[in-house]
Amino acid sequence: MLLGSVEAGGTKFVCAVGNEDYQVLHKTQFSTSDPQSTIKKTIEFFQQYPDLAALSIASFGPIELQKNNPHYGYVTKTPKLKWRDTDFLGPVKDALKVPIFFTTDVNASAYGEFVASQLYNEKIDSLVYYTIGTGVGGGAVLNGKILQGIGHPEMGHTFVKRHPDDLDFKGICPFHGDCLEGLVSGPTFDARLNIPGSEVSKEHHVWDIMAYYVAQAAIQQTMIIRPNNIVFGGGVVSEEFLVKVRKEFSALLNDYVNVPDLNKYIQMPRVKDNGSATLGNFALAYRVQEE
Repeated sequence: MLLGSVEAGGTKFVCAVGNEDYQVLHKTQFSTSDPQSTIKKTIEFFQQYPDLAALSIASFGPIELQKNNPHYGYVTKTPKLKWRDTDFLGPVKDALKVPIFFTTDVNASAYGEFVASQLYNEKIDSLVYYTIGTGVGGGAVLNGKILQGIGHPEMGHTFVKRHPDDLDFKGICPFHGDCLEGLVSGPTFDARLNIPGSEVSKEHHVWDIMAYYVAQAAIQQTMIIRPNNIVFGGGVVSEEFLVKVRKEFSALLNDYVNVPDLNKYIQMPRVKDNGSATLGNFALAYRVQEE
């Protein structure tokens, strides 16, 4: 059985075909340009596989996930202006005529991490996944199901208490200023220090400031969802950074509730090479073709 995966990112699309064992058989990527040409390339890739059984699209957002909404399958109020109010799902479904699961990029990554946990025989039924890169997003799986209500979570746009050494920084989110994304996403390095994150020393105090904010995000999920563990991925995140996050988390939590060993509770992705979303998409595509 052939299953399809689309990771639709703000800078690039990654399209893959795999099997029911979640093995990648074929893969391609291309830059995210205007909607018409980018969606056309996506369709053309999958048209090479007439035996494709189902597909899952994991898109940058915000997106509309309510099936009874006339804009279901649309990219909505994205900062990528050319993509605002774009029907993403419709043209793909019309062209390929296969069942399609439509969700956010971070939801697919969260689901991929959950599937990986089951493959590794971990006894968990919930987790939260954050990506911290050009932006910040998060998804959650509870009792084996993706968490969403009238829309998908926007975990990157929650608010955190300001670090006393960071009060003058206004944040960079065009909607909220100093929400989580506005304080810890990759472009904040340049905004604060006038140098890109790749050139910032790991000893620089800015990492302590950012760890303070990321730890608060983990506290929020701990208090609201009580997941088995919280996974952090994306270009900003490293194991060295998570050491700082765990330290701040421990200090902020102050033993209020019990959590597992922090090295397992707050961790890097199980799936290497940014493959969580692809694995999640294959699993979601398999699920939707059975419905």
